[in-house]
Amino acid sequence: MAERKREIQVKFWVTPEEKKMIRKKMILSRTANMGAYLRKMAIDGIIVNTDTTYLEKQFFEMHKIGVNVNQLARLANATGSVTPEEMKELKGMIKEIWHILRSSASNLQ
Repeated sequence: MAERKREIQVKFWVTPEEKKMIRKKMILSRTANMGAYLRKMAIDGIIVNTDTTYLEKQFFEMHKIGVNVNQLARLANATGSVTPEEMKELKGMIKEIWHILRSSASNLQ
């Protein structure tokens, strides 16, 4: 019997659902051999880890602005009017939200 080209065995456990998903992806990749598919994915496959801390900070800032906008809206509903200063403050908050959203969009590109 000829010597094996690969002499180290690697084992891991999967659930039946995971095995079905692996087999489905293997078929879609037109690979007939499970070992060849798993080797190829383990060596060449890519796992993408993204840092979303900047998004969390932006969401927190937008939440704070939203709370302020809500307070102004409640005041306007309670009194029946909004002062020019309050309107200017509201427009400034909305402008800040748009600035945060634009910077988020530019970070994604």
